[in-house]
Amino acid sequence: MADDSAFDGGGDVLNATAQGRLRTIIERVERLEEDKAAITQDIAEVYAEAKGEGYDVKILRKVVSLRKQDKAKRQEADAILDLYLSALGEI
Repeated sequence: MADDSAFDGGGDVLNATAQGRLRTIIERVERLEEDKAAITQDIAEVYAEAKGEGYDVKILRKVVSLRKQDKAKRQEADAILDLYLSALGEI
């Protein structure tokens, strides 16, 4: 629950310090959201460039995703996937 010291005696109104802090937080989030949108656009442009050069974007996304994972955990998941596919007669 919020600290009651952030509120003045007027009920639902934040005191000046809390209002300033709230404004700062909101503005920081808004700037980060703008940065995120710009980065998302940049990433999309890189994938579009790769597609234009003949690369399979779906596979590129998979490679990026795999590279984010811990190598040992990825190898363990691959082994389990192979086991399951083998049990189903898929490989």
